[in-house]
Amino acid sequence: MKIDLPARRPRRRINLTPMIDVVLMLLVFFMMVSRFGGTQGIGLTVASGQGTAWSGPPRLVDLGAEGVRLNGIAVTLESLPAALGPLMVSPDDPVILRTDEGASVQGLVDAMTALRGAGIGNLIVAGSE
Repeated sequence: MKIDLPARRPRRRINLTPMIDVVLMLLVFFMMVSRFGGTQGIGLTVASGQGTAWSGPPRLVDLGAEGVRLNGIAVTLESLPAALGPLMVSPDDPVILRTDEGASVQGLVDAMTALRGAGIGNLIVAGSE
């Protein structure tokens, strides 16, 4: 008994040209929508290790999960520059920013931005042990 099988068709090759075109178009698209070098930063000066004597009242800002505290008194981030005003003789007086365990990096950056926006530029960043 003879079984008639259909004739074998030649094997088709996969055409890679459309896939290459799509990959090229995606590459061009992502290159056009991405921004190179458009990041913002906060300039920091590294301490030289030679400190000066502290002058004036304490200006300690604690940043933690519970919020912002100035010398142990809770304040909002918006009112922080105004609360520091009576404690400072000049805008060059140092302010210590101390972070707690629950503090976020964004909270530290927000506090630094708010103080620098108010003209307070001498900031000392200290972490908790």
